[in-house]
Formats: sequence, structure tokens, C-alpha cells
Amino acid sequence: MIHHVSIPAHEPRAAAEALAELMSGKCYPFPGPVPGAFMAVSGDAHGTMIEVYPEDAVFRPGIGEDEVVASTGKPICEHAFHLLLSVPVDAATVSRIGKRMGWRTQRCGRGPKATGAVLFEVIELWLDNRLMIEVATPDMVPAYTELFRFDKLDAFFERMGAMAPAE
Repeated sequence: MIHHVSIPAHEPRAAAEALAELMSGKCYPFPGPVPGAFMAVSGDAHGTMIEVYPEDAVFRPGIGEDEVVASTGKPICEHAFHLLLSVPVDAATVSRIGKRMGWRTQRCGRGPKATGAVLFEVIELWLDNRLMIEVATPDMVPAYTELFRFDKLDAFFERMGAMAPAE
């Protein structure tokens, strides 16, 4: 289980406030190594939290006792990183928040392009219109969690003749 993740944003506070609203949570300043960082905290039983840093913040491994060295660098504009965030709100609320923030927001089906089959749905919420957060509303979560069970995945990859998972 992933309990927290960190992401960059042009306006960290505004982004953290919007994410906290999606999670029906709260936004707090993040007392970490980077000034101007905020955290969106869900308040759920898992401690789900998203750290939102200024877009030019970078982390490097520390030397000696320093675990992390924070500094500034060149903002990343495009990358393959994304996350799936389950939220307790409905699709209309996700769309309303995305529209208010000026972020591209659209409902999408996920599945193999070759077959066109939709295995589960998400709402793509593009933070700062460059970082994808897949949002799953309560009605979307069951299809996702059903799909990512070992028995389902093993059967799927067996049918495809794919290699068995490493144990």
C-alpha cells in the first residue's frame, strides 16, 4: 500500500487544497525540507497523504547522516509518473474542482487498446495540465480492485501466454 506520494505543482498550496477537497480531507503546510510545500491529508485509516512541492524542488540522497538533500532545479514539464487516487466524492465534484482549478478533467475507460474493452474507469485530472492524477470515485473502485487480484491477473496472463510472475 502506498501511504503517501510527493508531486510538483506550480502553486503548491492551491493544488494541495484542491486535492484535499477531493479526498474530503484537509490541507496543511508541510514541515519538511522544502519551504512552500503543502500536504493534502485524507484523514482516512491508511494515513493517505499527498505532499505538494514547488515545481522546482528536487531531492537528492544525502551524505553521511543527511537522509535527503533538498534543493532547487529545473521544473519537470512532462513525465510518465501518475497515480490513482480513490476519493469519497462523486464525478460531478471531481469535474467541478478540476474546472475551478483550470485543469483538464475527463472520464476515461482503461483497458487494452487492441480490443477496446473497458476494464475500469477513472477520471483523468491533469494537475497544472501536466501531471495526471487518475481519480476513482466510489462507484469506480470495485471494477479496479476486482481486476487487480492475483487470480484474475494470473488467468489473464496465462491466456496471453505471458511469463508467470516472479515470486
